[in-house]
Amino acid sequence: MYDIISKRKIFYIISGITISLSLAALILWGLKFGIDFTGGSLWEFRFTDNSPEKIKVEELLKPQIQGELLVQKSEEGIFSIRTKEINETDHQKLVASFKDFSQDFEELRFETIGPTVGKTLQSKSLQAIVMVVLGISLYITYAFRHASRPVASWKYGLATIFTLFHDVVIPLGVFAWLGNFKHVEIDVNFVTAMLVIMGFSVHDTIVVFDRIREKIRTSNTKNFVELVNLGLNETLVRSFNTSLTAILALAAVYFWGSYTLKYFILAMLIGIGVGTYSSIAIASPMIVEFWLGQNKKSQKPGIK
Repeated sequence: MYDIISKRKIFYIISGITISLSLAALILWGLKFGIDFTGGSLWEFRFTDNSPEKIKVEELLKPQIQGELLVQKSEEGIFSIRTKEINETDHQKLVASFKDFSQDFEELRFETIGPTVGKTLQSKSLQAIVMVVLGISLYITYAFRHASRPVASWKYGLATIFTLFHDVVIPLGVFAWLGNFKHVEIDVNFVTAMLVIMGFSVHDTIVVFDRIREKIRTSNTKNFVELVNLGLNETLVRSFNTSLTAILALAAVYFWGSYTLKYFILAMLIGIGVGTYSSIAIASPMIVEFWLGQNKKSQKPGIK
């Protein structure tokens, strides 16, 4: 049996450093919002044979698009054009001009979002995240209402909220870095990925908490730390196997799937990996910390 709880301080240090770096990235660079939230048009295309230089594409676009124009070219040769809102008529004219330029032209994506719709989506996304966190914490508190000894049920909810923060802020930090150095934008798909990550993380945490609750109810030993450690070990293989299955499937889509889903899948991969780690190394050790705090206040002996 692995003594996970005794190594909890190492896990805290790892998570503390990772969260600090993520928060620093968010503060320094912030997130690069896509047209879903800011409004405008996003056009992605490539040339299947001879890909022109970025400057050549800019020369073709500037006479046809007035105002803000951002042209990017990925390592895979995919051009990403972000500009003001373009109507469908102008869009078709652009497509025709590029087809005249090269028969190898292939359009991958074209989206247009108005600024009002973008602000509405931004507000709705924030509301969705807040409601999910609130709903999950209330559910955990209710579900573990009978596990009030030796730790109050609401503390399970508190540990879950911190775990959710841990699992969301790290992918956000990664995408802040990607936005600054790789010009990766976040969109509604990214918000969807964050909600899925939160659900996956909570699911894994609940399984561990439920096993700990079962051990408290059925075991003869009164050593709470041993019960938590035993519950963790009994769910360890299950957690790894479940996560590995999901990660392998997502990795296949990431490497061989559609380019438009690439960063949505990347967010999922990061979140599921971090969520599996936190359900084992952060959530349950936090319950032990609450128990140790109670013992300290009542001047009962605990563990170091």
